[in-house]
Amino acid sequence: MGSCAGLLLAAGAGRRFGRPKALVELDGEPLVRRALRALAEGGCEPVRVVVGAQADDVRALLPDRSLAVHAEDWETGMGASLRAGLRALPEADAVLVHLVDLPKVDARVIARLAALASPEVVARAAYDGKPGHPVLFGRRWWTEIADSARGDRGARDWLAPRQDVRLIECGDLGSGFDVDTPADLHRRVEP
Repeated sequence: MGSCAGLLLAAGAGRRFGRPKALVELDGEPLVRRALRALAEGGCEPVRVVVGAQADDVRALLPDRSLAVHAEDWETGMGASLRAGLRALPEADAVLVHLVDLPKVDARVIARLAALASPEVVARAAYDGKPGHPVLFGRRWWTEIADSARGDRGARDWLAPRQDVRLIECGDLGSGFDVDTPADLHRRVEP
């Protein structure tokens, strides 16, 4: 297994939610800490958190403020966060890109994907066969992905035409449902 960095995208304003989702708590834990813990416990090292909206408040929740990478143009969408994060990562064979609003993705999902880390890998979690997050990118691809990441599509346009994306089934470990509204937070994470 190669080295695997973790990149948590947590810069959004959470317009549909009504505030940045990174700051939202579930079971007394902010979503940013929950996702960061999953990355660390799943074997990602180093880990970086991309911040934007209410950046100082999100940084204050991190165990170490130096983990934060500020996406200056975060308001333009997830692509800006992905670009900033990929460009700020230190050496690693691969990076696992995780989203702050996936509270049912835990360290077991992270570890399953991180075990595939290599400079050439392109893999993503699948839940009941449906592609989801997190996504694992080998170092070979980071510049290409950063150059193509635009708007709210992140790496979607880069991934779409590829035939080499490995889908790694994780439905036995978690759920890829994202939290978009306060109602989703409870409906989607409770059995």
